[in-house]
Amino acid sequence: MTHCMALLVSLLVGQTSPLHPAETNAIGTPVLLTDPAVFLKAGESYFNPSGKRIIFQAIEHPEDGQTPDDDYGMYLGDLTFNEEGTIDGLENVIRLSNEGSANTCGWFHPKNDSLVMYATTTTPLIDGDIPGYQRGSGRYRWAFPPKMNIVSQNLNDGSTKKLATDDENYLAEGSWSPDARHLVYCSLASGSGDIYITDLQTGTDRLIVGDEGYDGGPFFSPDGKRIVYRSDRRGNDLLQLYVAELKFDATGAIIGIEKEYQLTDNEHVNWGPFWHPNNRFLIYATSEVSHRNYELFVCDADSGKTDGTTRYGIRRRRITHADGFDGLPVFDESGTLLMWTSKRETGTSQLWVAPFIFDLEAGPPTMGH
Repeated sequence: MTHCMALLVSLLVGQTSPLHPAETNAIGTPVLLTDPAVFLKAGESYFNPSGKRIIFQAIEHPEDGQTPDDDYGMYLGDLTFNEEGTIDGLENVIRLSNEGSANTCGWFHPKNDSLVMYATTTTPLIDGDIPGYQRGSGRYRWAFPPKMNIVSQNLNDGSTKKLATDDENYLAEGSWSPDARHLVYCSLASGSGDIYITDLQTGTDRLIVGDEGYDGGPFFSPDGKRIVYRSDRRGNDLLQLYVAELKFDATGAIIGIEKEYQLTDNEHVNWGPFWHPNNRFLIYATSEVSHRNYELFVCDADSGKTDGTTRYGIRRRRITHADGFDGLPVFDESGTLLMWTSKRETGTSQLWVAPFIFDLEAGPPTMGH
C-alpha cells in the first residue's frame, strides 16, 4: 500500500452507521474499518488473539489510468481505540501478499503473535477460466483458483512457509486449531470441495468430510473438539450448515469425526458460520430474508457438555437489519465485539465492527423480516 493510501486510511475510517431499530438489542453503533476511498471492496476479516489487529482481504483502487486487480490481496492492520477503549478505526495497514497474486482466508496463529496464515497463488493467475461457487445472477460468487496453497507468514521478516500444498488444485479456507496442532482446510482435489485436517506435529493429512458436493469453510470450535462448515451436498447450490464432533486417538491426533449434525435445512444459502467464544452458539449469514439482502443470524450449537442437552440449529434469531449485504461475521475472543463485511452506508463491501450486546440465552426466536 502506498503512503498516500495509508494516510487516507488513517483520515477517513471511523465513520459510524445508524442502527436499524430492530438492531438496537443486538449490536452497538457500527464503526467503519475500511474506507471505500481506498478499497474497491474489502472483506473476510479476523481478529488476532489479543483483539488489537485484524487480517483481511481487499482490492485497492488503482492508480489513475490503471485497471483494478481482479483478485484479492491479503492485508494486515492495527485497530485504533478512543479514550473509552472503543474501537474507532484502523491504521498501519500493510499488504502481506505478493502483488498480482490471488489470496483469501487469512488467520492468526493462536499462540504466536508473529505468525499468520492465508491461501495464495503466490504469483499472478494465468488461467482464464477459474471455477467458483455462484448463485443466481452471480451477485455472490467466490473463485476457486488452482495452484492456491496455504502458507504461514512471519510478520517480523515477511518469510513464508507452505502449510498445505497442491500445485494442481485449490487449497484454501484454512485455520489453526486452538492449540495450533492441527490445520483444517478445504481442497478441490476430488473435483468438489472436501474438508481435510493436517496434523502439523506429524505431517499426517486426513480426509474428514468428503460427501458429494462442496464442503468447505471449516472452523474449529473454541474448545477444539468440533468443527463447523457449510455444504451443498444435495447438488442444488444451496449451502447448509453442519457441525461435526471430532474423533481423537490416544496421542491427541484428530483421526475422524464421531458424529455430524445438520443445523440448517432450507431453500436458502447459509454460509460463513463462526463460533461464539462460549462454545455453544454460532453466527452466520443467510439469504433467508432475500438473496439481495443477506443478513446475520445466530443459532444454537450446544454439544450438551454444559447441561446434558444437545441443541443444534434451534433458537435462530436475526442480528442485522440493514439494507444490502451483511456476511462473514466473526467475534473477538471475548465475544463482546462483532466484525463483519457489509454494504451498509457505503454501497460497497467494507469491514465494520460493533459491540455485540445480544443476549444469546434470552427469549424465543425472533425472525423479524
